[in-house]
Amino acid sequence: MPVLATVLSILLLLLLILKWRIPAFLALLIAAIAAGLGSGLEGPAVIEAMQNGMGGTLGFVATVVGLGAMFGALLENAGGAQAIAQYLIRKQRVERAPAAMAFTGFLIAIPVFFDVAFIILIPVLYALRERTGASLLKFALPLLAGLAATHAFIPPTPGPIAVAEIVGADLGWVILLGAIAGLPAVLVSGLWFGQRVARRIDPDPPAFSEAKTPDTLPPVGLILVIIGMPIVLIVLSTLAQSGTLPLPAAVLPVVQFLGHPFTALLLANLLIWYLLGLRRGYSSEVLLKATTDSMSTAGSILLLTGAGGVFKQMLVDTGAGQQIAASMTAAGLPVVVFAFLAAALIRVAQGSATVAMITGASLTAPLLSNGVHFSAGQLGAVVIAIAAGGTVLSHVNDSGFWLVKSYLGLSEKETFRSWTVLTAVLGGVGFGIAALLFYLF
Repeated sequence: MPVLATVLSILLLLLLILKWRIPAFLALLIAAIAAGLGSGLEGPAVIEAMQNGMGGTLGFVATVVGLGAMFGALLENAGGAQAIAQYLIRKQRVERAPAAMAFTGFLIAIPVFFDVAFIILIPVLYALRERTGASLLKFALPLLAGLAATHAFIPPTPGPIAVAEIVGADLGWVILLGAIAGLPAVLVSGLWFGQRVARRIDPDPPAFSEAKTPDTLPPVGLILVIIGMPIVLIVLSTLAQSGTLPLPAAVLPVVQFLGHPFTALLLANLLIWYLLGLRRGYSSEVLLKATTDSMSTAGSILLLTGAGGVFKQMLVDTGAGQQIAASMTAAGLPVVVFAFLAAALIRVAQGSATVAMITGASLTAPLLSNGVHFSAGQLGAVVIAIAAGGTVLSHVNDSGFWLVKSYLGLSEKETFRSWTVLTAVLGGVGFGIAALLFYLF
């Protein structure tokens, strides 16, 4: 009965989102309640599961997503994305501009949301097209691949943070494995596939007003230090705790404190507030407005994440997770494959990568606590598999599909042939590497 109730609740979730256009947050809560009641839980037990799931998930995620959103907003306000893109293009020959754009996307989407980063870098893409006469896709698809990969695979973007918390993975491992899986995925989808598509499709982009760029851009080296600092601290803490990086007993607590995501991102925010804000002439009021505005997007993501935690808790309390795990074991289906397929099916059905990743994580999490021990590396690989599933096959029910179509001047058919296939390749390669890493660890 719990498994049947879970399946029906997922169908209800899709129906609520696709047919009745209910906000995903409400839809996830309704589906979770339906799963609990349908499995035989009494009303008070359902409410308790909702409270435990919401509170247990957001206790960590809310702080990290909030700090990450503020960090990205401050970097955007300072012109960090444009500075990195222009620097790489200046240092590379024109024929290497696609690789420069892929690397730019991979770096910028660590702190900046996918759609924001794409829009503020559109003028750079247009300038490259005018300068070279090549297809806009020659530069746009590598950029999009880099943005999509990092946005899905590497914290502190909200998706992997939420998934890591729901499945109980360490963020340091997620960062390491996300980079290992993400870079090859970008090379294959953005450079190898993207360059071949660019030879066949040459869109004439519409005229858009350029995103506001500061009069003077900050030094690239400073930007890279600020972006890299929290990531390095988190990874060092993970390596130290696992024993991979032996440290004196007196130093270990300091590294663990500074490398905790709360502390690392707080320090990064203070650095960027001063070095790229106050020191460069921005008033406190301007910086405050940028960070306050970033909370609107972060707020919706936090609500989704909390609802995903509720859904996961309902599967645990009803016993549906254990039954699904037993069925998977009997069928010989590895958990990493299930994780990818669950996220991919939700992604294709309803479009939102965030909803797909959170729902996929909610379905997968109970399977990881079924009496089988999974290493920290394996849990990190499961997060990447879920992220890969949430990335594949962006099509007409995804807002990203229409964003790419509009800004690149593509037809629907051309967007399918370029962007949709690119996301399929990106997700497929990412999953393949995640599965390999799962068995290596």
